[in-house]
Amino acid sequence: MKPLFSHRFLAFLTFSAIGLFAGVAGLARAEEKDPAQTAAKLITPAAERSIERGLKWLTNRQHEDGEFGSGPLRGNAAVCALAGMAMVSGGSTPGQGPHGAEVNRCIDFILSSEQPSGFISGTDAGHGPMYGHGFATMFLAECHGMSPRADMREKLAKSVKIILDCQNKEGGWRYQPVRADADISVTVCQIMALRAARNAGLFVPNETIDRAIDYVKRSQNADGGFMYMIQGGESAFPRSAAGVVALYSAGIYEGPEITKGLDYIEGFLPAEGVARRENYYFYGHYYAVQAMWQAGGDRWTRWYSAVRDELVSRQRDDGSWHSTNGNEYATAMSCIVLQMPNNYLPIFQR
Repeated sequence: MKPLFSHRFLAFLTFSAIGLFAGVAGLARAEEKDPAQTAAKLITPAAERSIERGLKWLTNRQHEDGEFGSGPLRGNAAVCALAGMAMVSGGSTPGQGPHGAEVNRCIDFILSSEQPSGFISGTDAGHGPMYGHGFATMFLAECHGMSPRADMREKLAKSVKIILDCQNKEGGWRYQPVRADADISVTVCQIMALRAARNAGLFVPNETIDRAIDYVKRSQNADGGFMYMIQGGESAFPRSAAGVVALYSAGIYEGPEITKGLDYIEGFLPAEGVARRENYYFYGHYYAVQAMWQAGGDRWTRWYSAVRDELVSRQRDDGSWHSTNGNEYATAMSCIVLQMPNNYLPIFQR
């Protein structure tokens, strides 16, 4: 029997700021109960060196005001948030750890980028400013319990209200902070921001999550993948990985939608000698590794081992990864993926 929404949302609510949640099936295996053991087993010496080089390159690219990038890509709020998350994924916190100062500068930039309305938009709004707002809100929520800053909670609450206020009638979100159309990609970004905010103790209405879950489920195709908009369309790896993560983030840990989605994603398992001309490579793997981490077991170990080795092989000599969306973006995403077994960020914890 499928659980009622109240049960699903209860699971969503019970994620605490330290990532604890009880009653989730499938954690009987010893290695899944002990993330430190998992990390030591899966993060190979080569991957560890890759992470260190990536984080060093990333921190060297940060500007004094906390932003990243150059030219037209400079000042994107999403990139700054992702870079901060990459550093926290390695164990740094605001003001503490090897990259604590850089994490603080990320927070400074994002808070300074918040408009009086609560909308967070960096000096480069980029394509789809709600992406930047969603990732920035999630990052602030992740750092909320780690930082003594008095101004963070008020600004975080205002940024969350923007997300709540611009959910459209279908239950999703789109590029601009208005109630218009929606797509699965922006919607997933906002769902994760809301989950992180709820972890931090902010109020998120049940109705908002209920409608978002319905939107995500209606976006799934028969093959288990996800369409871009509910008006119809083919499945694709990046948005399908994101769709599965959205369901996990909303407290749905099992059921046909999860199983079919994971099966679809596994069709894109990285493999040596297999060239995939996939747009949004780093975006897709950022979500896919989260989906497989939540799935656990053989799915997780098989996927992480494959993407780990592929990312290590793709790293450039200077420690970065390359993307047309900017090397800071690609490097932050890659470091987050490689550090997933650390289990440090509450938003990613089982």
